[in-house]
Amino acid sequence: MTAPWDRLDGKIQSSHRDRLAVIYIRQSTPQQVLDHAESTRLQYGLKQRAVSLGWSSSRVLIIDEDLGHSASGSVDRVGFQRLVSEVGLDHVGLVLGLEMSRLARRSLEWHQLLELCALSGALLADPDGVYDPAEHNDRMLLGLKGTISEAELHLIKQRLWNGRISKARRGELVVPLPVGYLRSTTGEIILDPDEQVQSVVRLVFDLFDELATINAVLSFLVDHGIQMGIRAREGPERGELVWRRPSRVGVQNMLRHPAYAGIYVYGRSRLDPRRRRPGRPFTGRVRQSREDWLVYLPGVLPAYIGMERHERNLARIEANRARSQSMGALRDGPALLVGLIFCGRCNTRMVVHYQRDQHGRLRPGYDCCRVKADYGGELCQQLSGMCVDRYVTELLLAAMAPAALEISLQAAEQTQHRREQVDRIWRQRLERADYVTDRARRQYQLAEPENRLVVRELEKNWENALAHRQQLADEYDRFAAAQPRILTAAECEQIRVLADDLPAVWQAPTTTDADRKQLIRHLIERVRLTVIGDSERVAIQITWAGGHRTDGELVRPVARLEQLSYFPQLASRARDLAAAGHRAPTIAKILNQEGFRPPKRRDHFGAEGVRKLLQELGCVSRQEQALRRAAPLLGPDEWWPTDLARTLGMPRVTLFGWIKRGIVTARQLGDRRRSWTIHADAAELERLRLLRRQSHGHGARQAWLDHQQAAIIPNKEGTHADDAEP
Repeated sequence: MTAPWDRLDGKIQSSHRDRLAVIYIRQSTPQQVLDHAESTRLQYGLKQRAVSLGWSSSRVLIIDEDLGHSASGSVDRVGFQRLVSEVGLDHVGLVLGLEMSRLARRSLEWHQLLELCALSGALLADPDGVYDPAEHNDRMLLGLKGTISEAELHLIKQRLWNGRISKARRGELVVPLPVGYLRSTTGEIILDPDEQVQSVVRLVFDLFDELATINAVLSFLVDHGIQMGIRAREGPERGELVWRRPSRVGVQNMLRHPAYAGIYVYGRSRLDPRRRRPGRPFTGRVRQSREDWLVYLPGVLPAYIGMERHERNLARIEANRARSQSMGALRDGPALLVGLIFCGRCNTRMVVHYQRDQHGRLRPGYDCCRVKADYGGELCQQLSGMCVDRYVTELLLAAMAPAALEISLQAAEQTQHRREQVDRIWRQRLERADYVTDRARRQYQLAEPENRLVVRELEKNWENALAHRQQLADEYDRFAAAQPRILTAAECEQIRVLADDLPAVWQAPTTTDADRKQLIRHLIERVRLTVIGDSERVAIQITWAGGHRTDGELVRPVARLEQLSYFPQLASRARDLAAAGHRAPTIAKILNQEGFRPPKRRDHFGAEGVRKLLQELGCVSRQEQALRRAAPLLGPDEWWPTDLARTLGMPRVTLFGWIKRGIVTARQLGDRRRSWTIHADAAELERLRLLRRQSHGHGARQAWLDHQQAAIIPNKEGTHADDAEP
């Protein structure tokens, strides 16, 4: 019977033998290279077939860089790329393969190779014959072989996937295990038998319950020198316990993984080819939502925490994300109600902004700016954060007062438990170091003294183990001195005393803003604010944990006297007192006694504030009238600043700011008070009114800049904007 290779026809010409004969060798996986050695031997044996076809041994090129690489296209094949390059450069006369599926499993790569072979005149050969891709019949046959090869791979993958998903639905599919779990020799998933590994895992979950953020948990682990016990998945130390420093990704994966709640899952991520990066085969994975997971089996694995606690952790992580729909993580800013404030008008979460006062301290404010940020509209409402925080804090401390003793006992118990956990981990580290030292000692003692090559190395290992044990003991002594394992009687008494005076604890320098926010979030779910009109009155509704609501009203600082809800009564009373001949200090005292308050953060009127109020109202005192009579007469279209401010309906101090910026035309008199006068005819008054209206939208300075810009832009007739009729 004639062998397949003996049926080669006369398609091979001398021009083909003048070029290279390339033998492409491939096995799909490293395991196939080890187990299917006969297939690899047959592929290397193709070199002798090329020599028998007329090629010299030196003209036969073997490409075997793709041994252990799949041809499905999921990974880049260096050998195949080299083959395509040689064919494209017209260096190849014949490509030999044991079967066509060795060259490519994808139609894209297969037809690319056929096209290049047809253009360069290269032939392809397998045990069935020699093919010329430039001929129609051979091209059709090669295309059919490529299609069958691709379909064969699809069927293989489909069978493997069906078996894989069937095994996963029974919870028996072997998947990588997170920290704290181990697979026994029988295939059963168990908790890691190492006590220290379990202690660290439980400590991470307890810390997250207390500290509420991943960063805070990570900082605690780093500050206390706690490491994570990880089982090596590959390399010579596969399965061995390796201690590594904690990382943010590791802590986050631990808190999010369902296995810690006893849930066996499969299909939490999928591969997105668009996100894959060259040379990094494990990139491109995208997390799936829970409803898209392929397998979800509760109660299959041994659990560290309950399912309810796991769901609570996931909800807290989601709430810590910096988005408008979530509260956000706890930060160090002084605003205590970040993430809890909602607008009572549009039911949108309000954001916080900070400004520094004259002493450099941060002053928070709450803004409802969603419409402005998304659609360019106006602010819905805004108010100072200090008054809101103060009001809510007073209610919070009053609600906590009856439970002060219970809080002190829980705080002492929690502190004691945390110290015991950390101390237990340290003692486990010392116990592990003792074991390593004792093992090194026994190895040294069991060695033959004459074998100095071995004894010297064992002696060195023993010395290193002793040095590490001593270093660890010194670190533990420093830790125990800084934070004793057991609370002293003085510390317990201090906790009880502080619990009796919650306001003192709240205002203590050791209590951080993050601590205050954390406590507020435990007790309050939402705070709803509604500014009544444009006044100082704010309606507040507090929703406590559990659903109970408290309604109230607070007073916010406002910018202008006109915003005060009682401004008409205040103005009338101030005019009557001024008409009665009272001076500013006396008027201030009377107004304070009658319960009137200024618009700013001050809680009482002063003499200077009363003078400004009277100036705004046009109530000029006798002293000022005398000064005006002594001052030079006003020129045509000149105004006193007080009169012009009242005419324009704006604060007098804002008008003086316009004088400094040059927005208005003013001159300073030579009298004793160095008084100012402002020139404003009818056209100038109209311009100032327009500028005043614009300043409410985007600031007087920006309005002035807009005005200056308009003044230098010629209009259609060639004149300037200031020359035109307003």
